[in-house]
Amino acid sequence: MSSLFGGLRDSPAPTSSPDEVAARMASIKSSIRNELALQNVQELMTKVSDKCYVKCVPKPGTSLSSSEEKCLAQCMDRYLEAFDIISRTYVARLKKERVDAQLS
Repeated sequence: MSSLFGGLRDSPAPTSSPDEVAARMASIKSSIRNELALQNVQELMTKVSDKCYVKCVPKPGTSLSSSEEKCLAQCMDRYLEAFDIISRTYVARLKKERVDAQLS
């Protein structure tokens, strides 16, 4: 008999070895991590652009003045540097917590 999706209902499901399932799961997890990282970078760049633009360009015109360009560059550098410090600290904390959990 045919199932809702067109296959035979009585046919056995394809089997996969545990190694194949684990490899597929690892691949899916990696893809999700990459997508989340990309989303975080996009969000960070949007925030940096918005915050620095508001701070450095009080009266938008047809072009940026040299002081506005300098302000934008410095603002973005500081924002990204702070993000880098926070990220490294967070990753180090996670690693320490994992090690502590394994020792417990």
